[in-house]
Amino acid sequence: MDADISNVVARIHDTPEQSVLAVAGAGNYALAWLLGVGGASRTVLETRVPYGYLAMTDFLGGYAPDQTVSADTARRMAKSAWQRGMALREGDAPIVGLGCTATIATDRTKRGDHRAFISTWDNDRVTTDSLILEKGRRDRAGEEDVVSRLVIAALARACGIDAEIDLRLAAGESVATQESAHPDPIRLLLDGEVKWVTVYPDGSMAAEDAPPAALLPGSFNPLHRGHVELASAASRALGVPVSYELSVVNVDKPPLEDAEIRRRVNQFRDVGTVVLTGAETFQKKARLFPGCGFAIGWDTATRLIQPRYYGDSETAMLTALAEMWGSGCRFSVAGRVDDAGVFRTLADVNVPAGFHPLFADIPEGAFRSDVSSTAIRGAG
Repeated sequence: MDADISNVVARIHDTPEQSVLAVAGAGNYALAWLLGVGGASRTVLETRVPYGYLAMTDFLGGYAPDQTVSADTARRMAKSAWQRGMALREGDAPIVGLGCTATIATDRTKRGDHRAFISTWDNDRVTTDSLILEKGRRDRAGEEDVVSRLVIAALARACGIDAEIDLRLAAGESVATQESAHPDPIRLLLDGEVKWVTVYPDGSMAAEDAPPAALLPGSFNPLHRGHVELASAASRALGVPVSYELSVVNVDKPPLEDAEIRRRVNQFRDVGTVVLTGAETFQKKARLFPGCGFAIGWDTATRLIQPRYYGDSETAMLTALAEMWGSGCRFSVAGRVDDAGVFRTLADVNVPAGFHPLFADIPEGAFRSDVSSTAIRGAG
């Protein structure tokens, strides 16, 4: 590592960005350079080398690319790296995902171009650098050096650093760069292009990032202290963070419109993370997030075991409960006051025989709130 690279890497380590980097085919020197300068733990959360085709497919979440070395694959790698970073980040550090895929000189002659694609993905945009190397000009180590320099330059740019790095390009070589802002995540959800959108307490949004560990579903019209207190109680009971979940589709009502979704989401600013989905039933939520815990009230638990919500079929209800159980989902049930003013708990729910392990009680001593969205709307 020369002094110029070392200096840029040190500047990267001084930024607040944290990153996950995935490289395949080339870019390995860049990983060594990043880890070889003091302060790497402030920047690098994880490195991945999905070299084999199955390893690449697994890293891309099951997507099998038609062409491993392409701009599209680099972008998908960067997105997967960003999603991984969001799951691993410490505090609220901004995350950069970097993906590099390349084909360079090896121990056999290659028919096609020697080329590299490097993408960076953050909250706002994806940027992709493309480079075709002059074939036969360098040995493998020389081509690896060029690609790795481009990786460091791309990461520096994503961290807001204006770095002058000598890429050691030949006279006929040049880097082509494309940048595009991410489409609005809520619009993507409404158009059916993504399955869920996560909205963080600072208002930033991400489409299909790390799945939540536990959810408190609701309409949140409006959000009130009972929701917040239940999320806190459920988090203590489950031992994991609990996010709120708002389905843009409702079983008994028309789908929410864009403006209404944003109005409800704005209530969570500086309160908690909310996950937007198009899953109007718990069966669909469980399919979307296997292993997820759900915090619900007594009234919701009662509806969950009513055949009328499954096409008036008890068989369909039992099948759905079995599917949710099999997916690893569980329900933490909090008590609520019914229409007659009686405080009801899980003990008042007629859980079908054999399905009791699917449900766990949140005792009144851990949580009780008699406020309701319906009452708040009525009073307003």
